Amino acid sequence: MQDVFKRYEKKYLITTQQAAIVEAVLSARMVPDRFDAYWVQNLYFDTDNWDVIRTSMQRPYYKEKLRLRYYGVMDANSSGPVFLELKKKCAGIAYKRRIALPQEVLAQSLGEVLGRETTQIARELQFYLRTTEVAPKLFVAYRRRAFAGKEDVGLRVTLDAEIRYRSEQLHFHQPDEGRLVLPETHHLMEIKTPTSIPLWLARLCSDNGIFAGSYSKYATCYTDYWQRTHVERAVEASA
Repeated sequence: MQDVFKRYEKKYLITTQQAAIVEAVLSARMVPDRFDAYWVQNLYFDTDNWDVIRTSMQRPYYKEKLRLRYYGVMDANSSGPVFLELKKKCAGIAYKRRIALPQEVLAQSLGEVLGRETTQIARELQFYLRTTEVAPKLFVAYRRRAFAGKEDVGLRVTLDAEIRYRSEQLHFHQPDEGRLVLPETHHLMEIKTPTSIPLWLARLCSDNGIFAGSYSKYATCYTDYWQRTHVERAVEASA
């Protein structure tokens, strides 16, 4: 399983109708993920003052964020790993370093767990935790369909729906619990490639009025959380 990524990432907010057209073409030109649609669950780490996401939203030249990720739904019968990921972005290029860990680490100190690992990635993650005072702050989940390139092995296209979050119950057991931030009529498509987007895929987007934009799941969820919290506090103060 790949643990180091360097690629360009383009994001597109598309309608359900556009998603159906895209899926039909991708199913013929790419390799659909063997799990079909599945949940992607994330715990994003931040400081008490949300410095990580606030800095990221200012679009600096370089930024990074830490998250724990789990694919699927965690229950008594699941045994898949969780992934601790450090995602960086510099000059428009996305870099990701990740390490697979057993589910048991969720009840342990990540610093201690990483201290027992000997890989370079583990050392990078441990350094981040030592130098940045972060803790799990926001749960973000969505349902994903993914496609991999046939000839372009580095090409990957994902379609995410039902993007939601919660600031409590920070676990991987109930992915469908939380506040929706993306209407059911829309999907988030991401094209990830180490080089350029293939001509056929660029034409598919152009022919169907699909244009790249800026969209961060974590930033969108944080903004919604902050606005709701701010309004609630203002109402309480005026009561």
